[in-house]
Amino acid sequence: MAVTLTPAAAQQVQQSLVKRGKGVGLRLGVKQSGCSGLAYVVDYADEILENDARFESDGVSVVVDREQLKYLDGTSVDYRREGLNAAFRFDNPNVTDACGCGESFTTRTA
Repeated sequence: MAVTLTPAAAQQVQQSLVKRGKGVGLRLGVKQSGCSGLAYVVDYADEILENDARFESDGVSVVVDREQLKYLDGTSVDYRREGLNAAFRFDNPNVTDACGCGESFTTRTA
């Protein structure tokens, strides 16, 4: 089981943590949302909790609650700039369907 960052995503997280002045890495999760069921939640991890799985990717820790790992296992997180927009993008092999607007998704385990 693993969640990885591309070099661009790792660089963005490292820069954000330095600017923020604290944190141990990136926290990735899911929440109920949208018409397809789940949406990604991206935040800073200020600590590693007892039920967290921790992955190292390009020198950055990625933290995922073990109960949510079934939705995220194998996911690669990228960071892309397109024109004036910049955002994290997710390549999740567990996604079986997504809504038309791209806001939410369904997995085989949901």
